[in-house]
Amino acid sequence: MPTTSATQDLELIIEKKPSNGGGGDLPPVDRDGGGDDGKRPSPSKPSPKRYYTGMALGIVSILMFFMALASAFLVRRGSGDWVPIHIPALIWINTAVLLISSATLEMARQRLAKGELEAYKNLWLTTTVLGVFFLAGQVGAWRLLVAQGIYLASNPASSFFYIFTGAHALHLVGGVAALLYVAKRNFEKAQITRTVAAEVTSHYWHFMDALWLFLLALLYLGK
Repeated sequence: MPTTSATQDLELIIEKKPSNGGGGDLPPVDRDGGGDDGKRPSPSKPSPKRYYTGMALGIVSILMFFMALASAFLVRRGSGDWVPIHIPALIWINTAVLLISSATLEMARQRLAKGELEAYKNLWLTTTVLGVFFLAGQVGAWRLLVAQGIYLASNPASSFFYIFTGAHALHLVGGVAALLYVAKRNFEKAQITRTVAAEVTSHYWHFMDALWLFLLALLYLGK
């Protein structure tokens, strides 16, 4: 029919129409949006520097917060209503637990670097359990003080003790959560590698360890 013939001639002209002033057929359109194999290119993983930078900024902000508290502690310590409290012996046990957790965490990171995944997982789990023990020990220390009639508002010394230990424990909860995340995360589908996640978490945990030693020294001097 004339209509069918005209339509076919129009389609032939469109198919052979030059593109951008050039001749020849148009290249085939990749409808899948990928490369030569027809697959979509996998999105590139973000640079590990962003995670280290984020952790560094977080550590700096936490440090500034505790430095402000330490400054207030040193100023308030010279007041006449300062009544020193006896640091419970359980606090020293908790400190030992936290130090051991940093050691096991560092050993876990080294095992990961060597590709010893089973040893890494066991040491990482040990660190997580020790972190939970430390937090439970801090709660036990607070209960001992309460049993002695020493509360947050008893006097400035007890207030700073609860504030220091409570704020540190709250930030350490974040560290335990990070340990659990690294332990349970499927890194085959993650944008961050297991090695980077382990290193970033280790930096935060070691920082919390050093911060606790600093706070403990302040509390001991405030006796």
